[in-house]
Amino acid sequence: MEAWIESLLALLALPKFGLSTVFVVAFISATLLPLGSEPAVFGLVKLNPAMFWPAILVATLGNTAGGAVSWWMGWGAERAWEHARHKPVEHRVLGWLQRFGAKACLLSWLPVVGDPLCAVAGWLRLPFWPCMAYMAIGKFARYLTMTALLLWVLPGQFHP
Repeated sequence: MEAWIESLLALLALPKFGLSTVFVVAFISATLLPLGSEPAVFGLVKLNPAMFWPAILVATLGNTAGGAVSWWMGWGAERAWEHARHKPVEHRVLGWLQRFGAKACLLSWLPVVGDPLCAVAGWLRLPFWPCMAYMAIGKFARYLTMTALLLWVLPGQFHP
C-alpha cells in the first residue's frame, strides 16, 4: 500500500506535472471524497507565480467537473431510490434547496456541505447547466479568494 501511495504522489508531483495535478486534485476534492484542493493550487502558484490565472481556472474547471459527477450521482441515486420505493420522495428538509433552485449551487464551495449539495441538486433534478454555472462561479470565487489571500495577505507565512 505504501508503495502505491508513493507512486501516486510521484505521478502527481506539482513541479513536474503542474496544471494536470491541480485538475485531478480539484476534481477528486469536489466529489464526496474528503480531499482539499487549495493546497495544490497554492503550492503550484507559490512555486510559479506566473501560473496564478491558469491554476485558478484549471482548478475551477476540475472542481466544477467533480461537482457535475456528484450531481449525476445524486440524480442516479434518486432514480434508484424512487424505483425501489415505487412512490415519490418529498422531504421538508429538501424544501430549502428546492426553493432556491440552481442558485443554491453557488454554495458548492463551502467545506463539508458543498459537495453533498451538488449531489442533492442532482437528486432533486435541478437543471444541470444552471447548476454547473452557479457551481463554477462559486468555486472560481473560492479559489481566487483563497489563493490571493495566501499569496498577498499572508505572504510571510509560507516559503517555497
